[in-house]
Amino acid sequence: MSTARAAAILLGKELRLEFRTRELLNATVVFAIVVVVLFSFAFNPTPDESRHYGPGLLWIAFLFSGSLMLHPSFARERSNDTLDALRMAPVSGFAILLGKMLANFIFLSLAEVVLVPVFAVLYDVSLAGIVGRLVLVLVLGSIGIIVTGTVFSAISAHARMRELLLPLLMLPILAPLLIAAVEATSALFSRRPYLDQTWAAFLAGFDIVFLTASWLLCDFLMEE
Repeated sequence: MSTARAAAILLGKELRLEFRTRELLNATVVFAIVVVVLFSFAFNPTPDESRHYGPGLLWIAFLFSGSLMLHPSFARERSNDTLDALRMAPVSGFAILLGKMLANFIFLSLAEVVLVPVFAVLYDVSLAGIVGRLVLVLVLGSIGIIVTGTVFSAISAHARMRELLLPLLMLPILAPLLIAAVEATSALFSRRPYLDQTWAAFLAGFDIVFLTASWLLCDFLMEE
């Protein structure tokens, strides 16, 4: 079975499981909205302050949301030894990782679709004229969070303190990505919006490097 077909089958399984109950997606969206609302009331920013501090708060909410939904990514496969069955199937380890990454990316994207308009209203930030460029930055940043988080979720799935281990592994690696994402978003929220190509290229390079690394190391990552 090809990698693409195996990943598509696993993606379909993940989507069916989640949309059957929507427990993880609902919890993630509510949590992210609560974080943004609390920041809004805590800082009560002016329009100028929103343009300066808003991007950082927005990406913190995305990071928290991603961490919340990435933890069960491989932990749920421990029941009934599902992960062992997947590894015994005639598919590559990268197909398993890719299917999980695609599912997590869809879930995070859905959370962002809800969160960004709420953020724009609460922080009085206009999205007119920057939606396309903002989507590009969000996609590049989200891919980096998802690829890195899914890999570390696989690594920590069998650890005793996996709930604590996952964020400890993710945060140092994601620090450069978050800085680039915040800077690129700040440029879009400025009085004269523009796409900072340097930071956008950094985000794309980060995604390519870690996606390639996950492909090269997939067999090692899927080991016990």
